[in-house]
Amino acid sequence: MLTDAAIRKVGLREKPFKVGDMHGLYLLVNPNGARYWRWNFSHRGKRQTLSLGVYPEVSLKEAREKRTEASKLLERGTNPSTHKKLARALALNGGTSFGEVAQEWLAKLEAEGRSKATMEKMRWLLRYAEPIIGERPIGELTAPEVLAVLRTVEVKGRYESARRLRTTCGSIIRYAIATGRAQRDVTADLQGALITPKVTHRAAITDPGEVGELLRALWGYEGQPAVEIALKIGIHTFVRPGELRHAEWTEFDPDLAIWTIPAEKMKMGRAHRVPLSTQVMDLLEALYPITGHSKYLFPSIRDPRRPMSENTVNAALRRLGYDKTQMTGHGFRATASTLLNESRKWHPDAVERQLAHVENNDVRRAYLRGEHWNERVKMMQYWSDYLDQLRAAEKVIKARFGRR
Repeated sequence: MLTDAAIRKVGLREKPFKVGDMHGLYLLVNPNGARYWRWNFSHRGKRQTLSLGVYPEVSLKEAREKRTEASKLLERGTNPSTHKKLARALALNGGTSFGEVAQEWLAKLEAEGRSKATMEKMRWLLRYAEPIIGERPIGELTAPEVLAVLRTVEVKGRYESARRLRTTCGSIIRYAIATGRAQRDVTADLQGALITPKVTHRAAITDPGEVGELLRALWGYEGQPAVEIALKIGIHTFVRPGELRHAEWTEFDPDLAIWTIPAEKMKMGRAHRVPLSTQVMDLLEALYPITGHSKYLFPSIRDPRRPMSENTVNAALRRLGYDKTQMTGHGFRATASTLLNESRKWHPDAVERQLAHVENNDVRRAYLRGEHWNERVKMMQYWSDYLDQLRAAEKVIKARFGRR
């Protein structure tokens, strides 16, 4: 059995040699003076050797403790050498605190191409968690600790945000499980613990007669010319308000009559093409002399290097007499979706694709690779023509769209 004094007295030889301790532990001494702890063991009938460190960085006492830990693994049927390699691989994943794993998970999402807007929302949500559980080892988190974080969001009346944060925390913990830094997702224990938010649908007008009145109001707008055109292009293309106000002239191809919105501007992180009707092309032609000098179609009045405010379109609707319970910029999408689907002229998938919605069912999404492009081109021209008809009608009776 070795002692520290005996190790210090060991001399050097021309070839490597072993100095035994006990239970298979020994010190391998090289001619250059380097000394390595080794442990011989047998697993499934095969003799193997495990490295336990370098002396004196690893003392005799520490080497024996490591050998004891390895022996316990061996008794449970685990190969200590394989376990060590796995632990080393898992260590490459980075830190073990919730905050460190969260940052690693966010970096993974960015690498996968998630949109800038999505990443900003994720980071905003996680700001609630960082002060409370950011430094906690993610493998030691408990359900009450995560609930304490969610309660700080709930007390502000942000019930939907609290539910989203729970989902986000669960995703981070499951990532930690996959990378060996946690054992189970404790957010599963929080089912029923949060306040269920009341579902409120965005305000939108879907009656054809009322849509006609809205269109006549839009065409009678007496504010900023660029804002007037933004309202008109908004209802003709029914893109998301953020996509409209961030639209850039370089995204439009007048020869092909296509607006291509880059992936980084899209909610789902994938590029989106919008077929442009002749009415929209006319609106763009009218807009160019007004804002063609700017990067954006709808620049801010105060700073043309920035897009118009996110409240501009809604403020214009309020000026026209439509309050937030009647119509919003986002409501143009619901208007188009409802009336296009009710017409029964277009495949529902074509409508959904033009709305830039993503199929929730993973299996179905895998098969929906077609974009229904040709149908969408016809549909968008139909939609603009239909809007012109509604605007021109003095009194519109709701159409009966039954099949013959």
